[in-house]
Amino acid sequence: MNFKNKIIWITGASSGIGKSLATEFSKLGSCIILSSRNKEKLVELASQLIKEYKNEIDVIPLDISDSQSINEAYKIVKSKHKKIDILINNAGVSQRSLIIETPIEVDRKVFEINYFGTIALTKLILPWIIDTGGGHIVVISSIVGKFGFPLRSAYSASKHALHGFFETLRSELIDKNVKVTIVCPGRVVTNISVNAITKDSSRYGKMDVGQAKGISSVKCARKIIRSVKKNKKEVLIGGKEVFMVYMRKYFPGIFYKLSSRVKPT
Repeated sequence: MNFKNKIIWITGASSGIGKSLATEFSKLGSCIILSSRNKEKLVELASQLIKEYKNEIDVIPLDISDSQSINEAYKIVKSKHKKIDILINNAGVSQRSLIIETPIEVDRKVFEINYFGTIALTKLILPWIIDTGGGHIVVISSIVGKFGFPLRSAYSASKHALHGFFETLRSELIDKNVKVTIVCPGRVVTNISVNAITKDSSRYGKMDVGQAKGISSVKCARKIIRSVKKNKKEVLIGGKEVFMVYMRKYFPGIFYKLSSRVKPT
């Protein structure tokens, strides 16, 4: 796939993987629609990308946890663009709290952002994508969308749910020229753990030690773009931690023994 002049809508684009994806796609000459809650950061990024790469950038603020915001953003995008070639569902929030200490309201909040908001936007855009000849939908999951992990119960569950939804979507639209890529990053150096919510919905405020040793968001973005180009159904991205997925699949006894030793700190 040649990404030049392709119209790519990225949610959660103001930082981390989303920001790096916007930059890397800009280098390839794509038209980028930037969305997140932080309009100021989006405008700053757009200005930087236009100055450096001279490509078309559109800023459409979006709160993925708010149905009205999703609907309004979709209407604006549709009024300004003839089609969407690639939708990248990147917006999300992580969590750091023990199940026994976490009220159900926190679980609902995580799901509203990671799952319901994501599929709401996808459902809105699907008819448009189909009517304009098809497109590619990318969803950023996580390796903990493949297994559970301490302190991330709601986060892991929401990512598992994304797999169920988007694998079903792929099978239902196989004859509509709608491609689906599920991306499962491991440790990537972003602020996802810093911005994770705790048992009282407050900000966790610190980076996980393991995450600080992860790959850069730029390296992750480049791997995602290669995966989209190759139309991969699912891709694991990270360092040695991605082997946990294979260990669980092929050596479950060893996996469960090792995972039981992980201390939820």
